[in-house]
Amino acid sequence: MAETSTFARPYAKAAFELARDEKGGFDRWSAMLTTLAQVIEHERIQTLLHDPRLADDKKAEIVIEVCGDALDEHGRNFVHVLGEQDRLTLLPEAAELFEHERAEFERRVDVTLISAYALDDEQQGKLASALKKRLNREISITTQVDKSLLGGVIIRAGDTVIDGSVRGRLAQLTSALNV
Repeated sequence: MAETSTFARPYAKAAFELARDEKGGFDRWSAMLTTLAQVIEHERIQTLLHDPRLADDKKAEIVIEVCGDALDEHGRNFVHVLGEQDRLTLLPEAAELFEHERAEFERRVDVTLISAYALDDEQQGKLASALKKRLNREISITTQVDKSLLGGVIIRAGDTVIDGSVRGRLAQLTSALNV
């Protein structure tokens, strides 16, 4: 994964810089890269990309053709550049890195709230407000229910995990008592 990420990073950065310089570029590039990642991950496309009999430019043309109108001129050029370097398989990783760069630039974070029961809008709003203040970022919340938690919530925001669940607190207490 680290090696793939290293190779994909310059392409994600180039796409990010192009998107940043265009009006509405972030949304357009996000859509294009998402489409490209989905196409690249398809089993039949994977087979074509690993076929040594096909020239790299032909592979790029096939990807562009499958994407159709989802790609603008910049997107097609991006695919050609990746194709020339035999890097089309990096598109899913480049799309992920692009989204990470975009979130950092927009000072936004996706948060997953895992709770023992469904949270109502008021509870989600309070948590979102507190997290926005603590993380100093715009918050986008996704909720999940995990009945095994007993109570409380687990919050995942990027690399940060806040375990406020009863199960987590019991584990901390057990650890403290066993020292």
